[in-house]
Amino acid sequence: MMIQPTDPTLPNPISAALALRNRHILRTVREALDRGDAFLLFQPVVDARSPEKTAFYEGLIRITDDMGRVIPARDFMQTCEADDLGRIIDCKALELGLQTLQARPDIRLSINMSARSIYHDPWIETFRRGIHDDPTLAERLILEITESSAMVSPDITALFMEEMQTHGTSFALDDFGAGYTSLRHLKDFKFDILKIDQCFIRNLDTDPDNRALVTALRDVARHFDLFTVAEGVETGAEAQIAAELGIDCLQGYHFSKPATLPHPDGLEMPDRRSA
Repeated sequence: MMIQPTDPTLPNPISAALALRNRHILRTVREALDRGDAFLLFQPVVDARSPEKTAFYEGLIRITDDMGRVIPARDFMQTCEADDLGRIIDCKALELGLQTLQARPDIRLSINMSARSIYHDPWIETFRRGIHDDPTLAERLILEITESSAMVSPDITALFMEEMQTHGTSFALDDFGAGYTSLRHLKDFKFDILKIDQCFIRNLDTDPDNRALVTALRDVARHFDLFTVAEGVETGAEAQIAAELGIDCLQGYHFSKPATLPHPDGLEMPDRRSA
């Protein structure tokens, strides 16, 4: 039996199915945001040497559908990133984050944003409105930008960071090592915090290659006077080795899954110590 070649003029069934799925996701998320069905969960970033101390929390946006079910972020964030819906999500996350800082003067909080939202008028207006009555909120706000996102427009990103830092806002470079940031941009960007991607933290206690890479990333961070966070810590052994290597803070399921904000406690950035 002869197999007939595929007609290139016909739509690829897999591509068509993915496009239909993406349109459904975008519609579901947009309708949820229109209803106001979005909230933050919080994951602590703890002192590597005193894990009972929380340096700051990362606020992670969650969106629910019309049945009240949480839509997993992995199902919509990448799809929404390049769409205008991604800008709306960033605005909502910032709004919820500033509201949290207003209600909880005892914490620092990081919020994720895409570099595509830089100088986006509604995002800027959300920020200005949020700090209007209390400018000190900006001093407890940390904005997390992924390495790959920052490289979309590095010059514009650097300028935006410089302007925001005049308000006291800090910046974290998220997922460092997983993208393609040229090391020279670390000097140009002037990030405050470097979050080491979880792929380097996995099996840190048994993988000598990962230990060597984390040590190298730690040294790069120290050269640029950056505060370090190990992402995706899932075991006590990984936490112990990261601390021994001189990483400042740890974040991951070993300490807590994203959850509602706990009762007030002491939240001071730990001192950097030599390893």
